[in-house]
Amino acid sequence: MTGPAGRLALHLVTDDRLPFHRLLAVVDDAAAAGVDVVQLRAKSVSARELIRQASALSDVIDRRCLLLINDRVDVAVAARDAGARVDGVHLGQSDLPPDTARRLLGPRAVIGWTADSADHRAAASVPRDGTIDYLGVGVIRPTSTKPDHPPVLGVDGFAAFAAGTHLPCVAIGGVEVEDVAALRAAGAAGIAVVSAICAAADPGAAARALRSAADAPALEGVA
Repeated sequence: MTGPAGRLALHLVTDDRLPFHRLLAVVDDAAAAGVDVVQLRAKSVSARELIRQASALSDVIDRRCLLLINDRVDVAVAARDAGARVDGVHLGQSDLPPDTARRLLGPRAVIGWTADSADHRAAASVPRDGTIDYLGVGVIRPTSTKPDHPPVLGVDGFAAFAAGTHLPCVAIGGVEVEDVAALRAAGAAGIAVVSAICAAADPGAAARALRSAADAPALEGVA
């Protein structure tokens, strides 16, 4: 990977249904519990508000894990300009191309790309090596956090997808702690969750359980 040294085994994707003050507390607990990545995803707010949220999350995280911005390369650049520590972006298929993001964010940024079809997987092999750090692959199960999600892959579909690419694949979409072992065996380089932490009665305990599962031997050394 071209970005900062570190593991990408456990991602927390933020839930914009939570009040932001509550989200800050959830992220603080998750960072303390050892998540590797927090991805700020807020589809319905302005760029200015996203920059504010990125700055606030950067302060709360305080370098305990990586901070990525979902979709918005412009917000990542602007938040950095405002003094926030933003480590990269996670891009969808309709966002700026990963090679453009790489040029704008630099060689040490982490760049993830959503991929859920054979065409997406093939497209991910086109950019030069070092452009994309990982693929976000799903959904594993139906999920309410993304009502327009693509067809459900399940563990077997994820395994078939991951076997067809050299890029690390992070499983996302309805993932629960009890799914981690099967996804690990299916070739997952990591997992990404929303509700499993954000909707938990004790987000810190939920994050610690996922951290423990993500630290199983099959994920050791994955970055």
